[in-house]
Amino acid sequence: MTVHFILSGETLESIAEEINLENPKYLKEFHNTHCAREDFIYDDLVPRKKLLIPDIQKIKEYNSRNDADFKDPKLNPKIPFHPENLAKIYTVESRETEENVLEEKKNALSYTVSVKWIRKEDNVHIFHLFKNNFSEKSGSMMADLASESIRSLNPVEVRTDDKGRIVLIALPKETLDNFTKIKERLEDLFPDKYAKMYLDEFKRIVLDPSLFHSRMKDDIFIKNYFADLRNSFTNGKSYLTQSIGEENTEIHIQQKVEHFEDHEIVLRQNINSHENVLDFIGKYTLHKDSGWVKEIGIEYTISQFGVKNNSVFSLKELL
Repeated sequence: MTVHFILSGETLESIAEEINLENPKYLKEFHNTHCAREDFIYDDLVPRKKLLIPDIQKIKEYNSRNDADFKDPKLNPKIPFHPENLAKIYTVESRETEENVLEEKKNALSYTVSVKWIRKEDNVHIFHLFKNNFSEKSGSMMADLASESIRSLNPVEVRTDDKGRIVLIALPKETLDNFTKIKERLEDLFPDKYAKMYLDEFKRIVLDPSLFHSRMKDDIFIKNYFADLRNSFTNGKSYLTQSIGEENTEIHIQQKVEHFEDHEIVLRQNINSHENVLDFIGKYTLHKDSGWVKEIGIEYTISQFGVKNNSVFSLKELL
């Protein structure tokens, strides 16, 4: 055994994780079996007191009992992906707050998204997305132009693999063939010179398949809705990588099962790294049988260069 002096903030769980002991209760049991009476642990750990740590062989013996809470099959589910015949409508809200020493800016956008499974080709699922009913609090001309431009492209085609991971985002041939007329209509609706600059860039993106795919992968709805949620769970945890914020900061997310009920699975997410992200909380509610998204709630804060950005994204399935 070894002697460890307890640091402020340490718990049985955190120390057990460091020494690869699966069930923290054995850390307390081992210590109380071998320690002096005055060092006995009753409840929480006391900083600066001694904690007796079992050796590797004893840890292996404890782990062989396979009785840690995270070994429960409900906490290590195989999340399915059966989107066949899916046709759902969702309400979406995105709120952004930017704060520095001089001012605070707020923006909020809400809309609806219809997601429809179209067919399967080989091992690829094809979906059509329709965005509508935009509401943007600023009410500016450019916000209206952006909303109308998005609506003009309905539907956007998303292709995924058998795990729901994005393979390709594109526009149907009919939309591309008709894009000249689409752009002309938008120019008639928004004759401003700044609108023309926006629409010229819009055309460049739409007519470049690679660029369109790249830009749409960063769309807040698409990257959250088609997130890589279905990775295998080990010891009650699974992991995925996601990008957040305007700079598409990459973060590594850990997720656990919060609830496993008759009809739904609830996943709770947090982050492993705290370099730029001060806080990240994610919650996904999935249909248990299909593995399809029912509800999403994500909130995170990033601080960089004296600017604090807070983002909230929520999605709910309409009944």
